[in-house]
Amino acid sequence: MADAFYRSKAPILITTGEPAGIGMDIVLSWASRAKPSLAKQTISNKQSSNPATSNQAIKQQTNNGVPVVVTACFASLVARQNTLLSLGVNCSIALQKLDLSLADIVADNCVTDDCIADDSLADNATQVSTDDSNANDFNNCLQTALSQCDLGKPCLYVIDVPSNTWVIAGQPNPLNATMVATQLTIAHCLASRAWVSAIVTAPLAKSVLIDGGVLIDGGPFSGHTEYFMHACGLDKVVMMLANQVMKVALVTTHLPLRQVPDAITKQNIASTVNILLTELQTKFGLLAPKILVCGLNPHAGESGHLGTEETYIINPVLQAFQQKGVDISLAMPADTLFTPKHLATCDVIIAMYHDQGLAPLKSHGFGETVNITLGLPYIRTSVDHGTAFDLAGTGQTSHQSLASAIAMAEQMAQHHTQKPL
Repeated sequence: MADAFYRSKAPILITTGEPAGIGMDIVLSWASRAKPSLAKQTISNKQSSNPATSNQAIKQQTNNGVPVVVTACFASLVARQNTLLSLGVNCSIALQKLDLSLADIVADNCVTDDCIADDSLADNATQVSTDDSNANDFNNCLQTALSQCDLGKPCLYVIDVPSNTWVIAGQPNPLNATMVATQLTIAHCLASRAWVSAIVTAPLAKSVLIDGGVLIDGGPFSGHTEYFMHACGLDKVVMMLANQVMKVALVTTHLPLRQVPDAITKQNIASTVNILLTELQTKFGLLAPKILVCGLNPHAGESGHLGTEETYIINPVLQAFQQKGVDISLAMPADTLFTPKHLATCDVIIAMYHDQGLAPLKSHGFGETVNITLGLPYIRTSVDHGTAFDLAGTGQTSHQSLASAIAMAEQMAQHHTQKPL
């Protein structure tokens, strides 16, 4: 039964993230405008014991867009919707709370103790069976919710994650930090079992989670990417951002610039390339990708006169991949690499550090760029913007980046075949 479940096209999960930010705003806005064409490959008819209910559910999907499950404080989501409606924002969408407890979702082997954000989740985790019935319960709950929604109105399916204190738009509160982190725990557990086909994350505020005492591996919370990496028991993942113009993968991510050279090691570069190759093949369908690589130093070191990292660290690793038949360049000057000539001939660019790659990328599509975590056993995409506290609850937000992240996740899911961990 589980085998049939993960081979079906499961729904996409969106974490709404920081409740005082714009996460709920953009989800409501997107869901009200979701196109029906995205709906056809979600929950299979075969998974419902009631053919009439199943047919109605499929019709609901076709009419109203892809069924999306979101994690949010249900009461706060309703309140934010009412605020936006009062401002004339088109977000008239039915909100259907799924009849699921956290114990229905969190299982004892899906996340390590030091990644669980809430002690109550750890207590629940020991009580949850990991057999096929949980997948059936989750799917049946979705089928029931689908059948109950008005066929003429878009519907959003919500896993309720109650906040610890009242949510005020634009005013983050560290007391709600564990609620935000709990959304990530839920997302990881659902995705690691292939109960959802992908995770799409709306923004959170790292500082709020740090102030709220949320930890990753005993240290301060450092971000979505690091959370999912550690929850999966991994030492390395790759951050890649993509838009209509280019894809850029990073060797290093959120490091102070003075620490970057020390992080440019042969092992780090080789791991980055290996993860990138595997993910491009298995999640993007690019069997023989062409990869261009930025040097670290100006002019890619100018034959050692402007730095030696290219000569002694970067190029030897790239040459080893070339000898294996990989279509990858040696280190190239970054100041001319992001030109139309090169972009037209490659599938992805590897940059050595954050701003080297993301400044040119975001100048060619900010607001339509998708953040993708490569190397996880499941699909995770994200928006390319932050919490925008000043825009929360004002009706002035754009859901375009979220729409791009959802579309990218769905595209990747068409290539990716995942079995439960």
